[in-house]
Amino acid sequence: MSTPIIECVPNISEGRDRAKIDAIVAAAAGVEGVRVLDVDPGKATNRTVITLVGAPAPVCEAAFRLVKKAQELIDMRTHTGEHPRFGATDVCPLVPISGITMEEVVPYAKKLGERIGKELGIPVYNYEFAASEEKRRNLANNRAGEYEGLPKKLKDPAWKPDFGPAEWNDNVRRSGAIAVGARKLLVAYNVNLNTTSTRRANAIAFDIREAGRKVKQADGTEQQVAGKLKSVKGIGWFIEEYGIAQLSLNLTDIDVTPMHVAFDEACKSAAERGIRVTGSELVGLVPKQALLDAADFFLKRQERSLGISEREKLKIAVKSMGLDELAPFDPEKRVIEYLLADMKDERLVRMDLKRFSEETAAESPAPGGGSVAAYCGALGASLGTMVANLSAHKRGWDERWEEFSAWAVKGEELRRELLRLVDEDTRAFDAIMGAMQLPKGSPEQIEARKNAIREATKGAILTPLRTLELCVDSMAVMKAMADQGLKASVSDAGVGALCARAGALGAYLNVRINCAGLDDEAWKKDVLAKAERLKAEAEKAEVEVMAVVLGKV
Repeated sequence: MSTPIIECVPNISEGRDRAKIDAIVAAAAGVEGVRVLDVDPGKATNRTVITLVGAPAPVCEAAFRLVKKAQELIDMRTHTGEHPRFGATDVCPLVPISGITMEEVVPYAKKLGERIGKELGIPVYNYEFAASEEKRRNLANNRAGEYEGLPKKLKDPAWKPDFGPAEWNDNVRRSGAIAVGARKLLVAYNVNLNTTSTRRANAIAFDIREAGRKVKQADGTEQQVAGKLKSVKGIGWFIEEYGIAQLSLNLTDIDVTPMHVAFDEACKSAAERGIRVTGSELVGLVPKQALLDAADFFLKRQERSLGISEREKLKIAVKSMGLDELAPFDPEKRVIEYLLADMKDERLVRMDLKRFSEETAAESPAPGGGSVAAYCGALGASLGTMVANLSAHKRGWDERWEEFSAWAVKGEELRRELLRLVDEDTRAFDAIMGAMQLPKGSPEQIEARKNAIREATKGAILTPLRTLELCVDSMAVMKAMADQGLKASVSDAGVGALCARAGALGAYLNVRINCAGLDDEAWKKDVLAKAERLKAEAEKAEVEVMAVVLGKV
């Protein structure tokens, strides 16, 4: 099972004094095993969104230290800003990222809240999945009245804090309160408008947010009328720093309402009121899939192929939603997966072609034939994908764009997976070398080393076997493109098939040579039988593709 990873996104009520912000962040960054992924200050809101990630226990320790340092440095008695707030650390949510469920995160949130209340004397309200009662699930309910309303709130038995003091003492006057919760990944997303009117921005926000607005009825009473989008909270505000009004949206469940849907509905509602959306702004980080889904949404509208690279899709998402209007948008610094990625896992594929060839030619056994086979396969899939994309955009074939897009998507998926195997093959070899370095003094150590070598060898066999399998799968793309694709590119489909065959046979050779040193005969027999079958399929498919290609050139 993978190591549990959670994200913590404390929002502190300081966005202007960089020295204070840095000191508060440093308090959290000092905890071993915790990475600070993002620090996003806002001058107008006088608020900074900080993103921490790691295993649950270290993250909770880092969050506690951050809250403690914020309590020392931020005086809520003098705080002003555009964003609603009621404490020096206003909110501190824990978010499951991988290897852990929401149910497992909730106890961590409650323990963190209890510690903050007990040791720091700060009133704590648990919200979302950690809420003690239904009315406290919603952050806005807990924060209603903001800092200025706390003296009255703390006296109300219905709003007694879950932890910490229920009194307006000197400590609380300075620190305010805090909301500690467990929630799904939230995307803080602002939409830029070509107006300075907060009233009009609010009207648009009320159109689209789930809570909607209160509407006066014929009898004089008011009725709450829901907005267009579920799992969206929002208000309108004026940002002096940019000289524009914005919709400040919290997308609390992007599986229900993704970024691109919120953006699209904002455009529609703005247009109905004579206002134009000029772009948007992401506060903090975003999952990669949210941007890829946005790119697919806009590509489909244009009837363009979806089988393009991840890099190109991110560019389309950024430009389509104007995420770079107010400041440059660098996916390497704003996408969660990129920030968490270990660059060592992509050491080879991040090299340029010259450097990769030099590394292969160097006096070391890795990268070797397995990595090169995977790269040959990736080049083959790339060529098949290219022909599909060109065919999808051919003049006169507009009605066939979805057919070719589907092939391009398949080819792109194969290309990405084969590229991953370029480095995976070297890691598999390194695992064998590591197992061989294990001590072999006692009988127990000898047995442990033998088992480790066996398992590492199996990994070094299964990696090229996967390469072989994917190369065979990619032949279907080349065959379809040779048969049905753009005639002017039929030779490219043929070269793709030759690359796929080379990748397949190269991987087959690696399976065989790695099997030679394995002492698990039954397992080895099954693997070799599968490898022989796949090799035959690769050779047959290449002959079929080349027959079509040679018949057209």
